[in-house]
Amino acid sequence: MEGEPEQQIALFVTMLEQVAPAISILQSLGLFIVIVGLVFLSGLISGSENAFFSLSLDDLNTLEEKKSRSSNYALKLLNIPDRIEATQNLLATILILNNFINISIIIASTYLLGDLWQVLDIAEWAIVAIEIGVITFVLVLFGEIIPKIYATQNNLNLVYITAPILFYAKKALAPFVWALTKSTSIIDSRIARTQKAVSLEELNQAIEIASEDDNIEEKNILKGLVNYGNISVKQIMRPRMDVSAVDLNMEQQELIDLIKDMGYSRVPVFEDSFDKIVGILYIKDLLPVLTNISNQKWQSFIRDPFFVPEHKKIDDLLEEFQEKRIHMAIVVDEYGGSEGIVTMEDILEEIFGDLVDEFDEDELVYSKLDESTYIFEGKALLTDMCKIFELNTDYFEEVKGEADTLGGLLMEMHQDIPDRGDVLNHANFEFKIESADKRRVKRVKVSYEAEPEESEA
Repeated sequence: MEGEPEQQIALFVTMLEQVAPAISILQSLGLFIVIVGLVFLSGLISGSENAFFSLSLDDLNTLEEKKSRSSNYALKLLNIPDRIEATQNLLATILILNNFINISIIIASTYLLGDLWQVLDIAEWAIVAIEIGVITFVLVLFGEIIPKIYATQNNLNLVYITAPILFYAKKALAPFVWALTKSTSIIDSRIARTQKAVSLEELNQAIEIASEDDNIEEKNILKGLVNYGNISVKQIMRPRMDVSAVDLNMEQQELIDLIKDMGYSRVPVFEDSFDKIVGILYIKDLLPVLTNISNQKWQSFIRDPFFVPEHKKIDDLLEEFQEKRIHMAIVVDEYGGSEGIVTMEDILEEIFGDLVDEFDEDELVYSKLDESTYIFEGKALLTDMCKIFELNTDYFEEVKGEADTLGGLLMEMHQDIPDRGDVLNHANFEFKIESADKRRVKRVKVSYEAEPEESEA
């Protein structure tokens, strides 16, 4: 009986020796399953970055129309509290969660492979190198490349799958997300302060130097894009003197005859005077009246006017035109008086130059008397006149002030409205006023004497 305890202990040890390999195999199998699951989850989260940030406007409309739990989660991730902050928080959530998963994969892989390398009796440095190579390959291929390729082709499907995961992960990781977004915003603000601002003059000089082929049209387009945000509405508007408008109390047949002569698709409507614009009339809205389909009065088709201050920048105005889906605005001064109109076409022409369509008619604003003498209308643009004389568009830069037309140039030079018969000179030009009134210069005789070198050229 004395040997029974020792026999029982020996039997127990033998049983442990038999069971231990089985437990070790089960643990390894469990770790392998966990690693596969983590790699799959890493791929989902990594692909969700491409999926969410490649959504088009149509995709967003689809999410709004879907009305499912996943689509609601996705819209909350993209829009709450606002679009910019929401996308920053979403990106931070994806990065943090993906890093947590990848670290877990590395730790689990180290435990799984550790026992195997001991059995194979491999050097420690070789073990580390193999682990790094295998884990990196698996994470890059199955956790980055394949998911992102899939996400670019099936972004909505992946959004539906990952939106609930990311929504709750954002809540769970809220402290980490807040810390990451705040730290990056601080770094961005400091970098922005240290960056050197490039002036418009430097950009214009760079355009002049870079344009080796001397293509004037391309240079002007590039300069228009550079100076685009620095141009005010007043600089490109059509002044009230040149605006065609209709009276609110005009008879219908008189209106129809007038708009046929105008040839415009939209005209302002005023009451009593141009300073009291009551709306904009779209000619296409009058089709039922013109075809006798409707008996309505033309005044019922007037649309609400859109007023803008004269000093508004045209880049802001273009955005408002796009948001409101309109093409015309009434320009007003600080006292509320109407100064003129500005259209979408005016803004685009300021950037890209004159836009001509099949309905535009060439206006004869000058006539040629001989090789060096022309008759110009006062409203002729200085840029057009420079092109006719084959001069640089900045030829009158020193004397023109804020003027864009020939009449404005002469008023700047004369410091008043010149009278008929007055003669003004600048460089090789002689300007003789042929017609003028108390409000503007109407017609000018322009004589230009080219330099001898220019004549030979």
